[in-house]
Amino acid sequence: MLRVLIKDTVGKIGEEVTLYGWVNAVRDHGKITFIDLRDSSGIVQAVDAKGLAKVSAESVVRIVGLIKARPEKMVNPNIETGKVEIEIKSFDVLSKSQELPFPIDGDGYDINEEVRLKYRYLDLRRKRLNRNIRLRSQFVQNIRNFLFSNNFLEVETPLLSQSTPEGSRDFLVPSRLQPGNFYALPQSPQQYKQLLMVAGMERYFQIARCMRDEDLRADRGFEHTQIDIEMSFVEREDVMNILEKMITEVMEKMGQKIKKKPFPVFTYKEAMEKFKSDKFDLRTEEEKKESVKAFAWVIDFPFFEKDKEGKWTFTHNPFSNPMPEYVSDLLQKKNIEGILTSQYDLVCNGFEVGGGSIRSHDPQILESVFEVMGYKKDEIKQKFGHMLTAFSYGTPPHGGCAFGVDRLMMILTGEQYLREVVAFPMTSGGRTAVMDAPSPVSPTQLRELGLSLRKSEK
Repeated sequence: MLRVLIKDTVGKIGEEVTLYGWVNAVRDHGKITFIDLRDSSGIVQAVDAKGLAKVSAESVVRIVGLIKARPEKMVNPNIETGKVEIEIKSFDVLSKSQELPFPIDGDGYDINEEVRLKYRYLDLRRKRLNRNIRLRSQFVQNIRNFLFSNNFLEVETPLLSQSTPEGSRDFLVPSRLQPGNFYALPQSPQQYKQLLMVAGMERYFQIARCMRDEDLRADRGFEHTQIDIEMSFVEREDVMNILEKMITEVMEKMGQKIKKKPFPVFTYKEAMEKFKSDKFDLRTEEEKKESVKAFAWVIDFPFFEKDKEGKWTFTHNPFSNPMPEYVSDLLQKKNIEGILTSQYDLVCNGFEVGGGSIRSHDPQILESVFEVMGYKKDEIKQKFGHMLTAFSYGTPPHGGCAFGVDRLMMILTGEQYLREVVAFPMTSGGRTAVMDAPSPVSPTQLRELGLSLRKSEK
């Protein structure tokens, strides 16, 4: 007999079916036992009047039973299958569960973070987390559907690449075949997606995994997922318009209320004067209670700022184009503090959820950016020569954006911590869930990589 999902039992009254799942709860009333059976589609009540079901909660079982309509007074309006129940004909325990290390019937907020992440596979059985992960999948699917319907091409880019300055520390991977040399894990697919524009792909996207070795926060981890997008033959407003359409369509499809459409637009200067921040929250207290989503654009950012050492660095992205009226200043290396970039950020409810820009496609402009930052000609050639060469073969004007899936999901679900919307997040101390990493490796592995360890200097 083929398996039937629990959600489909409501349409099969009078039929004998085979169900598989987890024992959500057991209620023993002496001569009769009630079992709440759970699978990925829902929960249904099963009734055992023959003494077959000797089982502990969270065990995996198979039930063959007759689907019957519940008496009207026994209908449970709190579950989708509340009008039916299963009369158990046969019952098999496929995998017995021992007592769980923590309860999974509550929200779990009061349970120690490291314990929850050690047994993350159990934590994910929790209704709240299970819902969050499913919403995340639905969100990404809706994004994909929108982009495919607008002629975007999904392209995967490499995870092993060259270390380049993109704003955060790289995670480095030693090469076994090239001893003493290293790959870097991508902070973003920035350079590759621009190279795809050179390649004539015109409209690209990727649900990209990105790694940044930066300090951890409630809304930031070593790993994150971003919706990475790039388009050819566009200006700033073209990109902002299609991205706004995408976010609006997807959010409303998922039942979210948006405060204002089209999204308000603030210059960086206006935002700082009005909100003292470029990541602001436009909602009223009442709108916060109603989980309204208040999106807004921020534009006209300064291109450069001074770092701790007093040197010029980029505020967002070295591959951005300056606004047209500042191209001459950049090429002449003057008025550096006054140059504005074509960057645009999308903020929502006090978070930056996306950012992008019109990119430089002129090798002279890109080279000037790095010269302002203090790079010598040979350094620029070493780290970015591939981009400068590519731009010499006919490069279309292009621009794009990246949206942080994790932050958007925090906003969509109302969660305060990134770990609540990621299947296997890291602890606040940077350790992996379930598996014990980072951890030592064998001397043999180190020898193969040509590496040796020494005590750190304090």
